[in-house]
Amino acid sequence: MSTALKLNGKQKAAIMLITMGKEASSKVFKHLDDQEIEKLTLAIAHINKVDSKEKEEVFKEFHEMCIAQDYLAMGGISYAQDVLESALGRDKATKIIQKLTSELQVKPFDFARRIDPMQIYHFLQNEHPQTIALVLAHLEPQQASMILSSLTGDLQSDVARRIALLEQTSPEVIKEVEKILEHNLSASIRQDFTVVGGIESIVNILNGVDRSTEKGILEQLQTRDNDLVEEIKKRMFVFEDIINLDRRAIQRVIQEVNNEDLMLALKAASPEVKNIIFENMSTRMVETFEEEMQYMGPVRVKDVEEAQGRIVSVIRRLEDAGEVVIARGGQDGILL
Repeated sequence: MSTALKLNGKQKAAIMLITMGKEASSKVFKHLDDQEIEKLTLAIAHINKVDSKEKEEVFKEFHEMCIAQDYLAMGGISYAQDVLESALGRDKATKIIQKLTSELQVKPFDFARRIDPMQIYHFLQNEHPQTIALVLAHLEPQQASMILSSLTGDLQSDVARRIALLEQTSPEVIKEVEKILEHNLSASIRQDFTVVGGIESIVNILNGVDRSTEKGILEQLQTRDNDLVEEIKKRMFVFEDIINLDRRAIQRVIQEVNNEDLMLALKAASPEVKNIIFENMSTRMVETFEEEMQYMGPVRVKDVEEAQGRIVSVIRRLEDAGEVVIARGGQDGILL
């Protein structure tokens, strides 16, 4: 029998703290109340020696509990159970989930509280009013409000009445309804965790349209959210994209940007970028740059990124002025 299984929770916690050392343990104690500190102190005092195998098993159990808690937060109890079963087997997974849910005192429909209300509505709209009432009563008020508002008129009042009259419900009934709802939602929710949309998505789309369309969209958007537009602009053309400019455009950029910024930016640039920049400089200027960059020594990543950002801003300004063209939407990167 595993030695760790013979230990209670306080003893396992004590072993963890002893193994972690004084500095790390003291940080843990700062988050505990006086009663918890007293119990753990006594448990630590009663441990004379920590067996290496015992320590390993305690840490392994702690690690498994942490992983299980992450899975629980990602997709609910069923999702955590499925993943853990694949990794550890059904019996071990069941024990971990039971222990974790018991310690965390997971509330009914906790999984649903992290879901878009409209997704829940999609699965609830054709259910019995009593089932809908039971689920809504366990959700956050804001979620329940949105779902209730989306129901038809007669159903709204019926569900509202049932919520108001809802009293104690059998744990078995709650668990069964929760299980069915979680099962119905799980496939859809896991698909929704796929990253779609966002700034990166709109940047990729705008990079494919013509300049006039892009400009029109950004100008309209700027009246509503200037910060968002600035963030989009930063990502639409990154420093490494300089290799897509033609020779005359690159030469124009070199003339316009600050030399110190260009040196900093080139410190962390790819060989392709360095080559195309140096190819558009005079031999004397290249020699000066290489010498100065060597004397600069190590530089902070933050400083390099800021310098590259300033250069990108110059390129965007030159594009807005019609002095350079960034190839997009099938255009050729030519100087106007």
